[in-house]
Amino acid sequence: MDSRLRGNDSGVVVVRNDNHGNMKILILGAKGSLGRQLMKVFAEGNEVLGWDRGEIDITDRELILRKVEEVKPELVINAAAYNAVDKCEDNDEEYELAKKLNIDGPKFLAEICLKIGATLIHYSTNYVFNGEKDSGYVETDEPKPINRYGKSKFHGEKRILELSGQGLKWYLVRTSKLFGPRGQSEMAKANFFDIMLEQGKNKASVEVVDDEASCFTYTPDLAKATRELVDGGYGYGIYHLTNSGACTWYEAAVELFKLAKIETEVKPIAGDKLVRPAKRPKYAVLLNTKLPPLRNYQEALKEYLYSKEPK
Repeated sequence: MDSRLRGNDSGVVVVRNDNHGNMKILILGAKGSLGRQLMKVFAEGNEVLGWDRGEIDITDRELILRKVEEVKPELVINAAAYNAVDKCEDNDEEYELAKKLNIDGPKFLAEICLKIGATLIHYSTNYVFNGEKDSGYVETDEPKPINRYGKSKFHGEKRILELSGQGLKWYLVRTSKLFGPRGQSEMAKANFFDIMLEQGKNKASVEVVDDEASCFTYTPDLAKATRELVDGGYGYGIYHLTNSGACTWYEAAVELFKLAKIETEVKPIAGDKLVRPAKRPKYAVLLNTKLPPLRNYQEALKEYLYSKEPK
């Protein structure tokens, strides 16, 4: 099917298909790592509008209410967020920004989705949990964040849940450790594997934390699973979506160097050996109990390393 990406005078990216799409979809954070993959995955059979920082400020309530109502999407996917975990922990200005993006933004989007009858998909994080449950977290577990970033994401979740009783149609997708092709947004940052690859090229050895476990998530896989969530007619609610295979940062770095044939030595260290303002949960593994499992992260990582798409 022939899909076309077009720009218009406002800079908004519009993806149209020749079969006059089945659904009108608005994706926020469209130039980010996840947003770019969502644009690709949802393009087939739909009309997709992508807004990024240049087109919308999700912390501006009046702007959100007006602009979203103008385009009247049937589905709104929010892939815009603040995720500088350490930066907002010891900097009050950054924390205020985190709260605006991660709490106010989702609230305003939920309000307009409720008003126009649209479905909202919002992404959250494993950092809403404290990491003290050694069996992993299911969708119904009670969040107890231990850092400012996690608190901002948790309160964003709460703003959406508060409107669910009033008729809001919503999916809340928790995920963790995203990696994939780099986003085009000015806020896009290198993922863990990109950082490790760079260090592996320039150092004889690297030290990597080995006492914090969770799951990696490949953005193309997450985008496809998000579409399956919508197309599959799954009930509204909270979902956990990550690639299979819980591991520590150290174990992932060892796997990366093996796949990339890099001989740099990887040394395991405790998390408290690193100077990081934000406390991390020790075992923040998300368990997916409601959807088909995503493939193992090693398989996804191999695809990422050897795909032709720019990193």
